[in-house]
Amino acid sequence: MSSLLGRTGVNLRHVLDFAKDQDCVLLIDELDSIGKRRNDDADVGELKRLVNVLLQQIDDWPTLSSLLLGATNHPELLDPAIWRRFETLIEFPLPDLNARLTAVNRFTLGSLPHETERVLAQSFEGLSFSGIETAIRKAQRASALGYGTLEDAIARVCSEQLHRLDPNVRRKLATSFVKDLGLSQRRAHYLTGVSRDTIRKSVQTSN
Repeated sequence: MSSLLGRTGVNLRHVLDFAKDQDCVLLIDELDSIGKRRNDDADVGELKRLVNVLLQQIDDWPTLSSLLLGATNHPELLDPAIWRRFETLIEFPLPDLNARLTAVNRFTLGSLPHETERVLAQSFEGLSFSGIETAIRKAQRASALGYGTLEDAIARVCSEQLHRLDPNVRRKLATSFVKDLGLSQRRAHYLTGVSRDTIRKSVQTSN
């Protein structure tokens, strides 16, 4: 990236021209940073020039000798013309409960009871695998620094995640923790923030 007008596009062209002369797989990570929609009202023209350079380079890409990949976490930011130039689009959805359970077991090296793993997996709804790993590493660091046992640290991280969920989802999870996993109502209340009275009534209703 350059502060000089037009220089960023030149730099991008030089990089891709070099790659086109190689037998290679080129991955452009965070593709949205150089391929944003060209209808941005805040753009002064440099963004449009950069996207145009990228489009020209993709059109000229030697498909028989090299492979061009692009990755983004924000597909809605990409210019539609960028989308049309890639032959295959692969979406990686957020992990479901079983995938999150597998991830928790892997990142904790199987050191936690199954019930704790399941509570964690449920609390990590909406997180990517990377987000799950980050949360667990945070708990492991806290434990290593003397802020309680690993299970205590894990419980704090779990509680933080659960408190971000929709209240109705938290109520259902609190009920499941008590009914299916055998947690006490007090523990379920600590993890989810749902009142013990609400948990008690939900458990009774579900029986």
